[in-house]
Amino acid sequence: MEKNVSGKSYTPAIVVMFALFFMIAFVTNLAGSMGVIVTNQFGASKALSQLGSLANFIAYACMGIPAGLILKRKGYKFTSLAAVVVGLLGVGIQFLSGYVESFAVYVTGAFVAGFSMCMLNIVVNPMLNTLGGGGNKGNQLVQFGGSCNSIGGTVAPVFVGWLVGGSIADATVAKAAPVMIIAMAIFAIAFVVISFTSIPEPHMETAEEKAARLAGKAVKDKHNALSFRHFIFGAIAIFFYVGIEVGIPNTANVYFSGLDWVGPAVTGTIIGVYWFCMLIGRLLGGAVGAAVSSKKMLLGTSVVAIALIVCAMFIPESSKFTVAEMTIPVSLLLLVLCGLCTSIMWGAIFNLSVEGLGKYTAAASGIFMTLVCGGGIIPFLQNVLADKVGSMQSYWLLVACLLYLVFYAAVGSKNVNKDIKVD
Repeated sequence: MEKNVSGKSYTPAIVVMFALFFMIAFVTNLAGSMGVIVTNQFGASKALSQLGSLANFIAYACMGIPAGLILKRKGYKFTSLAAVVVGLLGVGIQFLSGYVESFAVYVTGAFVAGFSMCMLNIVVNPMLNTLGGGGNKGNQLVQFGGSCNSIGGTVAPVFVGWLVGGSIADATVAKAAPVMIIAMAIFAIAFVVISFTSIPEPHMETAEEKAARLAGKAVKDKHNALSFRHFIFGAIAIFFYVGIEVGIPNTANVYFSGLDWVGPAVTGTIIGVYWFCMLIGRLLGGAVGAAVSSKKMLLGTSVVAIALIVCAMFIPESSKFTVAEMTIPVSLLLLVLCGLCTSIMWGAIFNLSVEGLGKYTAAASGIFMTLVCGGGIIPFLQNVLADKVGSMQSYWLLVACLLYLVFYAAVGSKNVNKDIKVD
C-alpha cells in the first residue's frame, strides 16, 4: 500500500489517478478515431471529420487557465470530481449523437468532453506527484501514469476500428457504442471512488490567501511566466507539438480507412501501434533521461520524425507488406513509427520551457494546458489541406511544425532572462 509520511494509505486515490490518466488518452483518441465514422454516417469531408478533435482541443483553450484557478481555490478532490462528471456527460452526448443522427450533437459532446480532459490534465500530474510524496517516488508515479495514458491511446483506435469492421461503409456511431459505454462506466466508478477517498490538498489556497484575494489585497508581481522568452517560444512549441502528435494518426486514420484494400479494421489496429510506440518511447526516454539532455532528445527526435514523414510522403502508395493476413501500406508504417519520436517531446519541451521559472512554473502550466488546443487546430488545418491537395501531401504542414521544434531545441530554448528573480 502506498502511504505518505504520516502512514496514511493513498492507494485507492493512486489507482483512480492511473485510471484517469488512461481515460485522458482514451477519450481524446476516441474523438480522433470517430473521424472515420462521421465521414460515413454524417457525410463529413476530411476537414469536417476532424471537428470532433478540434472541439475537444479547443475546450483546452477555453478551460486551461480557469481549470488552474478551480484547482487552486477548490482543490484536487473537487476538481477531479467535477472533471469526471463533465467527462461522463460529454461521452454521453457523443453516444446519443448516433441515435439522433446529428453531427452537431456529436461535436457538442466532443467539446464537453474536452473540458473534462483539460481539467483532468490539470489534476493528475501534480496529484500523483503529491500522493507519492514528491521526489523520485512522485516522479515514478507520474511515469506509471504516463504509461497508462499510452495504453488508453493504444486501445481506443483499435476498439473503434474492429467494431466498425472491414469497410468504411459500415461505420456508424452505434457500432462504436460499446467503447463509449466503457468510458462512461469508468467515469462513474471513478466518481464513486474519489468521493470516498481522502486526498491531500497541499496546493489549495489558504484562508489568508482567500481573504486577501476577496479583499483585493493580493500581492501583484510585475513579472510572470510570459516575461521569459524561452517560455514563450516553448508554449508555441507545445501548440505545434500536440498538433503533430494528433495530426499524424488522425489524418492517416481517415485516409487509409477509406482505401478499399486497407479499411477501418486494419487501419485502426495499425494506428493503435502508433500509440503503443509512444508507450515504448516514453519508457526508453525515462531510461536515458538522466544521461541525455532534453535539448538533445527534442532535437534528435524532431529530425528523425521529419525524415520518417518525408519518406512516407514519397514512397508509392502501392508499396505494402503482409503481416498476420493484414495488408499494411509501407507509408502508414513509417507514420506510425513517428510515435517513437513524439513520445518524449512533451516532457522535453516542458522541461526546457520551465527551466529557471521558479515560482512562475505553476502559472506556466496553466498556459501550457491552454495551448494544448493545437491538437485540434493543426489536424483540422491539415485536413483542410488534405481536401485540397491530398492527404499525404498535407503532411508538409507537420514537417513545418517539426522544423519549428528543431529551432526551439537548437536556439529558442536558451534562457535569456536570468536577471528576473524567481524565488
